[in-house]
Amino acid sequence: MSSYGRVQVKNHRYRFRGDFHRLEQNLPIRDADEGWALVGVTKPRDMTYVHTYGGEAPFFESLSKGKLLATKCVNSKCEAKGSIFQPFRVHCPDCLSKCEILDMTELAKKTGTIHTFMVCERSGAFSILDKPIKFINVEFEGVCTILMSYLLMGEPSIGMRVQPVFKYYNPTYTILDLSWVPAGTKEEALPEGFSF
Repeated sequence: MSSYGRVQVKNHRYRFRGDFHRLEQNLPIRDADEGWALVGVTKPRDMTYVHTYGGEAPFFESLSKGKLLATKCVNSKCEAKGSIFQPFRVHCPDCLSKCEILDMTELAKKTGTIHTFMVCERSGAFSILDKPIKFINVEFEGVCTILMSYLLMGEPSIGMRVQPVFKYYNPTYTILDLSWVPAGTKEEALPEGFSF
């Protein structure tokens, strides 16, 4: 019996175990209007992808702990010195020096504002967000970039104050562990698994 692919790092090397690609029996596709004539076959495949985070790993780990990390350029020779980046950037886009990590959770709670938004009634394959998806661009006081995310509940409007909420229960360790709600939302109103 095979198992899904699993990966861990030991001695600074990736260690792979299990199956990362599985084939299943093709199944016929038949036309019910034409006497069940064969018109094709399905080709079921199951594939496990390995997606590494590198220097961004602290950002995704922090979401599962209710923290929103950003980065800041601290290179004294850079014109952008002091710039805070959200989304998280490992290196300054201006001088390419390694950025310093900082916790901006409280800043996001106090100053998160919807810069713009769009509402998607349909989405592509593998989307696990409920429709309609309320995509929002969030800006923060003193931060030079804008974060794209989604509004978990409520109706978006430009200039609306929002607060971050985090998926604590069964986190995905992806950007989906972070979403936003209107400022003033009570914790008991949040969907199960989410918290401030």
